[in-house]
Amino acid sequence: MAQIKIYGLGENLNPIKKTLSNVIHSCVMDALEYPFDKRFHRFFPLDKEDFYFASGRTEAYTVIEISIFEGRTVEAKKRLIKLLFERIHSEFNISPQDIEITIFETPRHNWGIRGLPGDELTLTYNVNV
Repeated sequence: MAQIKIYGLGENLNPIKKTLSNVIHSCVMDALEYPFDKRFHRFFPLDKEDFYFASGRTEAYTVIEISIFEGRTVEAKKRLIKLLFERIHSEFNISPQDIEITIFETPRHNWGIRGLPGDELTLTYNVNV
């Protein structure tokens, strides 16, 4: 399971949401061997007065938070991070300096999905990649 939240200034984020979702999902599929039909993305376009960030960032600054089941290798998570930086820069010309990525891992039993604890689900994909 992967739940992804994307934060950014609304005026920059809103026009690219659909394509950005496609780019992010392509990275998740390639790095974590995630199924095509398992996309859970939520966008949080913010007004300037609601989004403060450090100097050295531009108005393209984007935060990506990824919540996943435990089990992926360090190498797979690093590959995901690298792919996100590369593909977002290539597609939107957003500098890696303006992208912040955080991966949150939790045990499957801490998730509730389709009426069951996550560790009782039958998955159609492998988490241990």
